[in-house]
Amino acid sequence: MKTVIIMGQNHKGSTYHTARMIADKTGGEVTEFFLPRDFGEFCTGCTTCFLKSETLCPHYKKLEPITDAIDEADVIILASPVYVYHATGAMKALLDHYGYRWMVHSPDGRMFKKQGVCVCTAAGAGCGSALKDMADSLFFWGVAKTYKLGMGIAAADWDSISTKKKAAIEKKTSAIAKRLKAGYGKVQPGIKTKGFFFIMHLMQKNGFNPRDVQHWKDNGWTGKARPWK
Repeated sequence: MKTVIIMGQNHKGSTYHTARMIADKTGGEVTEFFLPRDFGEFCTGCTTCFLKSETLCPHYKKLEPITDAIDEADVIILASPVYVYHATGAMKALLDHYGYRWMVHSPDGRMFKKQGVCVCTAAGAGCGSALKDMADSLFFWGVAKTYKLGMGIAAADWDSISTKKKAAIEKKTSAIAKRLKAGYGKVQPGIKTKGFFFIMHLMQKNGFNPRDVQHWKDNGWTGKARPWK
């Protein structure tokens, strides 16, 4: 099993430790990226990825190692601390670059057989909205199953977290890892993903963006083919 962890910050704090616990308990090969260290570019809004090709994005080469790791992974872990009630700007900047992969445009068929985890920690509140920032992308990429783990840790760093809180993190990370291992090679998209895909399948039969329409036709998705089969 291959897992990629994409951290929405550069340092190894509480969020990182929690994400790493899930990866280690799941087992297999783990690849890590830290933002903005490994990618810190902002989308320019040129729409080239939507209308022509993502390979023409001015940041394509810088982004390529992360894209390749996502494509090769069985499990995608997006992890971000809460910054003003949301995921970090670095995480958002990364996810903005994958708008072309949303189901409404040109999804990658491999996503529909992957599992995802969204992880966040906060000294206080805000995990719900931060997790949604990341989970939205995993869903619209087509990731078959996504788990969420948000913890209010009442501390500013990992070493300051209470023994009770750390025990709760241990328990929750173990539960998620168990589910990831059980789903490895067998996971299927849920009814919500399949339903949204079907709506997009109807839309792309006579879509407004030629690039997207051709992508769907090339994959056979405007017909009876489905990426999870």
